[in-house]
Amino acid sequence: MSEENISTGRDSLWSKSRRKLMRDRAGVAAMIVVGAYGLIAILVYLGLIGENWSTLGEEGFGGMSSEHWFGTNINGQDIFSRAIQGIKTAFEVGLVVAVTATAIGGILGAIAGYFHRTIVDEVIMWLYGCIDAIPFYLFVAAVAFSLKGTDLQPWGMHIAMIATFWSSTCRIVRGEVIKIRGLEYIQAAKAVGVGPLTIVRRHVMPNTTHILLVQSTIAFVGAIKSEVILTFLGLGVVDGVSWGTMLSESTSDVLRGHFGNFLGASGFLFVLVISFNMFADALQDALDPKKVSS
Repeated sequence: MSEENISTGRDSLWSKSRRKLMRDRAGVAAMIVVGAYGLIAILVYLGLIGENWSTLGEEGFGGMSSEHWFGTNINGQDIFSRAIQGIKTAFEVGLVVAVTATAIGGILGAIAGYFHRTIVDEVIMWLYGCIDAIPFYLFVAAVAFSLKGTDLQPWGMHIAMIATFWSSTCRIVRGEVIKIRGLEYIQAAKAVGVGPLTIVRRHVMPNTTHILLVQSTIAFVGAIKSEVILTFLGLGVVDGVSWGTMLSESTSDVLRGHFGNFLGASGFLFVLVISFNMFADALQDALDPKKVSS
């Protein structure tokens, strides 16, 4: 089979997956919502909107108005501006954790699967087994405490999540690579003297792309939810504002009958998580080779 035919076959498979995804109305709607969140995050990052989130106002617990869409908190700060700043924080954490953890898990999973039943495989399996055995929030607390007072303190939450999130990707990729390593083109590459790491990089990893895409979306959602919980507990975002910060502040606000912080943070979080979960399900269905029609 010529290289041109192989390329055409690959393009055909990706085209079928794209068409299948576009036919999923719920998945497309969820993708549009996630895209809107991403656009807001970019605008906030560029300083075009939400710049006044930390500005102290004269009126605490102000009601909704044309100037303050969600009202103000106890310090007179605009709740809507703080909520969209929380989108930027969520996307920063989600992207860093998802990309890094998926990359680490994908590489280690491919190496473990290719060197199946060797000492390399055993070491990697032992490593992610140990990581999975540690309670997540206890591990994050230990990392945050160990980095306290150091230059890495703001990254303690990121490091802890990356150190735990890679294991699920590694396990799934390892299983896929164990099946791939016995295929004819891998055996042919071995026969002509191609090195093991070159085979993993050029022939094995590209065939796990669909898994890595799905796992990255799952890790993204998991990172956002974990960031909110950890910040609520005081182990997450140190500087800046997060939905977790707003929810933490709302614990006293609700007792006073003011629900702006709670509704703003939980509403934005709920819509993003639901949309991303729906998009991840649609993407997984579209990229599943068993479900892509011939």
